[in-house]
Amino acid sequence: MKKLTIKSPEFGNNEMIPSKFTCEGENINPELKISGVGAETKSLVLIMDDPDAPMGTWVHWTLWNIDPETAVIPQNSVPEGAVEGITSFRKPGYGGPCPPSGTHRYFFKLYALDKLLELGTQTTAGDIEKAMEGHILDSAELIGLYKKVK
Repeated sequence: MKKLTIKSPEFGNNEMIPSKFTCEGENINPELKISGVGAETKSLVLIMDDPDAPMGTWVHWTLWNIDPETAVIPQNSVPEGAVEGITSFRKPGYGGPCPPSGTHRYFFKLYALDKLLELGTQTTAGDIEKAMEGHILDSAELIGLYKKVK
């Protein structure tokens, strides 16, 4: 059986995320490469969050109903047909790393599901996690690090 993986050509696992992809740069999503999606997968979900935020886990990006055929999510893009949900920035879309102090960890969590999620655009990461319960076939994660320069 293939194992689901998520990688980025921009940074390795547990390596620093280039500032281009943060609040100090262009604030766009890095390219992400997906592989090992099982044949029974109906959709993919991506949740990017920062568990080191002072007020608890900060959600930076949510995407669901990503086509399982998707092999690459290019920089500054959303796969066709995928839906973006509300982040901790109180709006949909990618919000790059912007830690108040110190080095934070940013988890890009990818899930393979046995169904499509019927969720509205005001959906939060918590809503997505509830909707995924009992439907996760596989998961993978990529951890990027960031510390503000300025």
